Amino acid sequence: MQKVSGSMDTLRLLLGQTDVDTDNFSEEILLIAKAIDDPYSLPYLIEELNALEIDDEESLRFALLRVQIDSELRMNEDIQKHQRRRFVAQVIEKLLFGEVLIEMGAPFEEI
Repeated sequence: MQKVSGSMDTLRLLLGQTDVDTDNFSEEILLIAKAIDDPYSLPYLIEELNALEIDDEESLRFALLRVQIDSELRMNEDIQKHQRRRFVAQVIEKLLFGEVLIEMGAPFEEI
């Protein structure tokens, strides 16, 4: 059984599912969950994130997008926490994919 390093709420968000199998998290999802839940760990995870062998790029991109959307929606709950979570998701997306799919605050025509 893999050690779950992210919170279950974060893992559910990354997977886009309310029911998740706690025995079946991929290495990349666990690593991203760790960074999302502890944004200050991101500088120490850069090489590990960059070295990930991604099996399903589209699913991983959607996972990062869900974090960004969730953070925007919850920004009024705890602005610092959700700004950090959004930032981490954007940095990881930029690192893995070379660009951020949706820039929050960007004019709709650019999206």
